[in-house]
Amino acid sequence: MRRITGLAAAGAVALTVAVVSYGALRDQEPAGEATRTKVAEPDTVTGSIASRPIAPPANSALAAPSRPPLPRPSAEQYVAAGPPGPPCVGNPDALGVSRVVEIDTAGGPGFGFEHFKAHDFLEAGEVVLTFDDGPWPGNTPAVLAALAAQCVKATFFPIGKHATWHPEILKRVDAQGHTIGSHTWSHVDLSRKSPSDAKEEIEKGISAVTMAAGRPLAPFFRFPALRHTPELMAYLAERNIGTFSTDLDSFDFKMKKPEQVILSVMARLKKCGKGIILMHDFQHSTAVALPELLIQLKANGYKVVQLKAKDTVATLPQYDAAMAKALMGQTVDARPTGSIVRTISGYSN
Repeated sequence: MRRITGLAAAGAVALTVAVVSYGALRDQEPAGEATRTKVAEPDTVTGSIASRPIAPPANSALAAPSRPPLPRPSAEQYVAAGPPGPPCVGNPDALGVSRVVEIDTAGGPGFGFEHFKAHDFLEAGEVVLTFDDGPWPGNTPAVLAALAAQCVKATFFPIGKHATWHPEILKRVDAQGHTIGSHTWSHVDLSRKSPSDAKEEIEKGISAVTMAAGRPLAPFFRFPALRHTPELMAYLAERNIGTFSTDLDSFDFKMKKPEQVILSVMARLKKCGKGIILMHDFQHSTAVALPELLIQLKANGYKVVQLKAKDTVATLPQYDAAMAKALMGQTVDARPTGSIVRTISGYSN
């Protein structure tokens, strides 16, 4: 176990990094994404990370496997798939998780070099997979199937409204061992809101995601369109909630073809050598691309790091009450209709 320290705006924040071996182990666009700053194409991408490139991992050109490759399901099969079976059955070459890091969010640290420079906890060749804007039918289950097939764990930042619409999907994310943070109630640009309205968006999102999942979750937060203000950062620090930006934005919400998503991620990753990758389980193209993307990560020697939180986030009673009132008439029952409503008698011919 290592201890890494760094200076955050709210004071010194420590990350406890625990190394754990796992062995070989939808298409409308959410409000706010279209307002994200446009960047250059992958071959000319610049920025704080690209300007300080890190050498790619030394084993990026892996030798051919000694045994024949396993047959790959088509991408569309993943999208159509239901809940996956046991993880990685029959896949000894799974990408897996190389280590797990536990993050202490006291004081509200920020992560992701696009905005926050204090904490660089990834080694060369390491990546963190993150997914925003879910949960969403079809797409999120497909993402989960692809992750399970490769024994990979990710961090999800769900929208509160989506979580209350599809709690059964969010529960599946949780049941499969992924980390769940929050991404506001309705995905509005908080930098354009009054402080009080912005705080309400944050807190309603936390309460909604927690209610949908059925248990307290990680104190991890991501701003819609990555737009934050000093006032809101200070508020999150008071709440001991960590903020996640990104090192590598896939910009998958601009892409309709899965191959574009793969090219975007791999090109940016080749420049940076490591990083927190931002994708969206709301996007169909990403759901279709992910199986092949994970294979390419493995083939190029990259290793996946899973994020976990030292503590859980505490919801605030007034927002829990507001969510309960807003959800009156709705339920977060995760059972399928067939297990709730059953025909026991009827007309016969």
